[in-house]
Amino acid sequence: MRPLLIATLSLLASLAWAEEPWGTVDLQAAKPLHDKACTGCHIRMYGGDGSKMYTRDGSMLSNKLELLQRVAACSSQVSSGWFPEDESNVAAWLNKHYYHFDK
Repeated sequence: MRPLLIATLSLLASLAWAEEPWGTVDLQAAKPLHDKACTGCHIRMYGGDGSKMYTRDGSMLSNKLELLQRVAACSSQVSSGWFPEDESNVAAWLNKHYYHFDK
């Protein structure tokens, strides 16, 4: 009985995740996190203010979940020390300002 319950809860969680991968967010907390952990690397890669990272041709991101996964990977790569909710905040902020993914 317990494995069935766990499987059911897991399925429900994955359905909710597909709907809105970052859940409740704090967009005001996101920009300072982004500026501290992301901007320096992006400036080294693209110059200027680093925003070309998000506006360049050939972006390989096509939805909210991929954006959240990219933010989590970058967070790990630069050892930002972010919690999952920090990653969610930054992903939602990036979506609002650059990507505009509906799904």
